[in-house]
Amino acid sequence: MEKKPKDQRNEGEGNRTAAADDNAAQQRFVRSGKVEDKARDAEKAVEGKERDAVKEAELIGRRHAAGEDPEVKH
Repeated sequence: MEKKPKDQRNEGEGNRTAAADDNAAQQRFVRSGKVEDKARDAEKAVEGKERDAVKEAELIGRRHAAGEDPEVKH
């Protein structure tokens, strides 16, 4: 079981603090100018040698999501 830092409080359903931190990190990434480079890297992975590993990871992710959300289809 993971221990929570003492200053982390229960925020009810969802975690607004974590969501705000994640949103800020996404904004920093967009402003960094690296989005196009990372998109090209992902395209190479999907189309190249890593294709099988990427497809397997996608299937695993979909299986996990399907168990949580009946709207997710394989």
